[in-house]
Amino acid sequence: MSVLLCGLDEAGRGPLAGPVVAGAVVLPEDFPLAILNDSKKLSEKKRLVAEKIIKEKACWGIGIAGHEFIDNSNILQASLHAMKLAYEMLALRLDGWARDNSITYERVSAIADGTFCPDIACECSCAPKADEAYYPVMAASILAKTCRDAIMIEMDKKYPAYGYARHKGYPTAAHVQICRTLGPSPIQRLTFKY
Repeated sequence: MSVLLCGLDEAGRGPLAGPVVAGAVVLPEDFPLAILNDSKKLSEKKRLVAEKIIKEKACWGIGIAGHEFIDNSNILQASLHAMKLAYEMLALRLDGWARDNSITYERVSAIADGTFCPDIACECSCAPKADEAYYPVMAASILAKTCRDAIMIEMDKKYPAYGYARHKGYPTAAHVQICRTLGPSPIQRLTFKY
């Protein structure tokens, strides 16, 4: 009987618009670890390839906290909430995934990237730069980033003037300027400074 390590990470703390998205991932022993890295260090193409393999082989969950949740609480609480949702999605799938992969386990232990842990139903520790040191956290960072990017590309179709497909809501000069010119978009984080 073993302890399964669940990695937790988020994407989207710094943008001025859109949600914060978290991933939760437990990797099987035979996972091809060479495809993993901190999502920020991978090209978009490599992230998308890794995302597909993670979703095929690993047990995973995604959690999303929208711009209104961020404005009503704060970005830290929204990030922790998204991690909690991601873990809960993973937990619902875990027993079936473990059975399908002939994995027996005693319990789950989680590690979250950063300096705070979400309130989840297992032992959790946190570490700054965990997305550079722990493979399950790398995988979680990839799922969070690819999911959030996909959301922002969809938002670009709804609000094309804001250029979300290009900058994904991050505070580029062009993004800040268009917000000052047109006003905030419907997915803007109104508590963030422009």
